[in-house]
Amino acid sequence: MNTGLKTDKLNPYDVIVCGAGHAGCEAALAASRCGAEVLILTGNLDTVAQMSCNPAIGGQAKGQIVREIDALGGEMALNTDLSAIQFKLLNSSKGPAVQAPRAQCDKKAYQLRMKHVLELNENITTFQSIVDGLIIKKDKCVGVKTTLGINFYGKSIVVTTGTFLRALMHVGKEKAEGGRLGDHVAKGLSADFTEYGIELNRFKTGTPPRLLGRSINFEKTETQYGDKEPTKFAFYDTRNQEEMFHVEQKGRWFHVEQSQPLPTVQCFTTRTTSQTAEIIKQNLHLSPLYKGDISGTGPRYCPSVEDKIVRFGEKEGHRIYLEPEGINTDEWYVNGLSTSLPFDVQKDVVQSIPGLEQAIIIRPAYAVEYDYANPTQLTRSLESLKIESLFFAGQINGTSGYEEAAAQGLVAGINSARKALDQNPIIFGRDEGYIGVLIDDLVTKGTTEPYRMFTSRAEYRLLFNHTSSELRYLPKLQITNLISQERKQAIVSKAKLINEWVLRMRTEKVYANDTYSDLVKRGENEMVLPKDFRKLHKETRSEILYRVKYEGYLLRELKNIDRMKDSERIKIPKSFSYEDIPGLRKESAEKLSVIKPETLAQANRISGVNPSDISVLMILLAKSNTN
Repeated sequence: MNTGLKTDKLNPYDVIVCGAGHAGCEAALAASRCGAEVLILTGNLDTVAQMSCNPAIGGQAKGQIVREIDALGGEMALNTDLSAIQFKLLNSSKGPAVQAPRAQCDKKAYQLRMKHVLELNENITTFQSIVDGLIIKKDKCVGVKTTLGINFYGKSIVVTTGTFLRALMHVGKEKAEGGRLGDHVAKGLSADFTEYGIELNRFKTGTPPRLLGRSINFEKTETQYGDKEPTKFAFYDTRNQEEMFHVEQKGRWFHVEQSQPLPTVQCFTTRTTSQTAEIIKQNLHLSPLYKGDISGTGPRYCPSVEDKIVRFGEKEGHRIYLEPEGINTDEWYVNGLSTSLPFDVQKDVVQSIPGLEQAIIIRPAYAVEYDYANPTQLTRSLESLKIESLFFAGQINGTSGYEEAAAQGLVAGINSARKALDQNPIIFGRDEGYIGVLIDDLVTKGTTEPYRMFTSRAEYRLLFNHTSSELRYLPKLQITNLISQERKQAIVSKAKLINEWVLRMRTEKVYANDTYSDLVKRGENEMVLPKDFRKLHKETRSEILYRVKYEGYLLRELKNIDRMKDSERIKIPKSFSYEDIPGLRKESAEKLSVIKPETLAQANRISGVNPSDISVLMILLAKSNTN
């Protein structure tokens, strides 16, 4: 129960979360739902859950992550559904494993609702102050220092500082401190991390300009319509109305209710021109992103427009997406036009694009560089290997994207709470979903560029279709309090129903030699299936049909997982020494010593560790277990 602000070291919070972006919000909520008393600190309470870049959630692999967050009791999916102004199911013509929901959100509605969810949680205290340092005792983090001179103490600390660590913003030759226009920068933490042996590196990223909508000639663009029947992110078939959180604010900004969703809008596309390319080429020397004035590595899969023009010069033009920032603003996001060029050049670039000839820039594009901590310094619970009770989540781990940040926040929140409450951590496996792939990639392989999730990163992606998330994570839900008992039971009932229908489809004869399964595999219309099947919830029907149609492929994936689990069961003790092991290469020994894999399977995924090294470890571990 929240008893007010506490500064007594003898009466610490269970969990302190530093930062209130997408990672911080999910971390605080997850920790509180696990029974922890939480303090969340942020430099600006007006930017809680701010969508600093595109106000959109989901996309390829990212949409699946959001569904997994929802399955585990996180808030991002529901917050998206209740603030969305356009829904679109990507890859709808392809197989269900790569289909992914995406939504354009009302930026302000998304932010305000999430802030209110935090405020109404009785286990969470929010406070505006910048975290400026750590309080360490005997290699354990026991609290944080703030720029107000106030110290706060906690049993677990979660750092979710985003792009704000020693951040610098660039517009042409102009520089300013800050990880986002209008917000403060965090300086002190970087020095503390370095002092305590945590390796920091630099990344960079860019944002596009924002335009005034009434200055855009939409008649020269192509309209992008949303889906008439939206695929939402939250699993409504296992929720009751009491679990639905509503925000109602009658006024200028927004009005969100489950029964009255926000109005839908259209997005638009246009393309750069030869004139655009020429302007950029003539001004490359003024771009800090391109010419290397900014230290750090940028995102490969979201390059600046300067990079696109140079690297893909053979193309006649590059697609630009015009996306509204909300229903109560005329501000538009120019997706695909990220740049750090000077403002006067930005104006020329924008006005060289069809439909934008008279466009007015109301926020300039800029680049930002910032510190991140090498994620190989973490365990799979996201706890630091060097400082006990210190957890990291979000862009500080070298990732990009709201969805990746929120997933890490959820995991860090769960495990920081369990640490504070003297419970064992919960580890997410690569065989369970995209969250497990994300965490394992980061802590095992690290990243040399801002990491984003793709379906191709998941070797068992056929099992990770977005409709199955609740079912895949049911074992973890059974050992946590992340969702209500009623919803747990609803998921159990849903799983039973699906299994019963899959069996019925496989065994029940329709014609002389055909089962319902045969009809599904031949692509027959759903009207040939039983009436009681057609009455099931859309998501339930979809999952049943997927399991029936792709039965052979799914069974093959499950067999692959069984083989992988044999090496996952072989644990490596924390105290295991890799030095002077006969037959183990020096490079492998060094990497294994740094990353400290928890299992033989994880050791096998470390870049530079080859099969012969794994064989040596397997023999030694077998002997150790025998003794």
